[in-house]
Amino acid sequence: MHDEVAELLAAAVEWGREAGELTMRYYGHRLQFEDKLDGTPVTVADRGSEKLLRERIAARFPDHAVLGEEYGESNPGARVRWVLDPVDATRAFARGVPIFGVLIGIEVAGEPVVGVANFPALGELVAGGRGHGCWWNGERARVSDTDRIEDSLVLTTDVERVLKRPEGMGYRRLQVRALFARTWGDCYGHCLVATGRAEVMVDPVMASWDAGPFPVILTEAGGRFTSITGEFTMHGTSGVSTNGRLHEEVLRELAAG
Repeated sequence: MHDEVAELLAAAVEWGREAGELTMRYYGHRLQFEDKLDGTPVTVADRGSEKLLRERIAARFPDHAVLGEEYGESNPGARVRWVLDPVDATRAFARGVPIFGVLIGIEVAGEPVVGVANFPALGELVAGGRGHGCWWNGERARVSDTDRIEDSLVLTTDVERVLKRPEGMGYRRLQVRALFARTWGDCYGHCLVATGRAEVMVDPVMASWDAGPFPVILTEAGGRFTSITGEFTMHGTSGVSTNGRLHEEVLRELAAG
């Protein structure tokens, strides 16, 4: 498994960079986007990035499954599955805001083993493989050792949307207690935690492709990623990243309502 993970990680990094280069052809302009049936936006860059990733996977790993935001699932039931978000934070991307990312998660027999998050407009790439560590632009990534909410940077994507949810008052308590709180959200917030620049990221609504890289990235960086209900999965419909030391306290606050 160790060698297999190494091969998958190297491929995901290479193709994540390539997909990021494609998105940058469109970046920096106010792009038109369409709203899909689920209300989420899509641009020509989203579709082009996912097509590129699918082509690379099919050429080298034709027996692997792919689950992507734009084109659904192919080859279901395969032992290895790639989970793709070709442009996470599409609304930011479409407005020329740089905190969007190309996200790749890989599962083997249902277990997450690889995560890659490429932020091409920022020149940052965070990648992890089970047993291979977490790496930020080629340097080892580690979470912070902060052990108090009061000394922490707490993040989410949209405070008002969190406050409308059952966990909203719990998030408000974290926000009030924190050293400071910001909305440096979507995929970038989780990577800020993994690289020690923030301590908590709360994401109350996540699809599998939104969460795909983060179980591995956070674990290999020494932190934790779970759903709000505490499950270690990319399929939990929500996500909480922490530096590990604060995780149970954060989940208790969110569960208290």
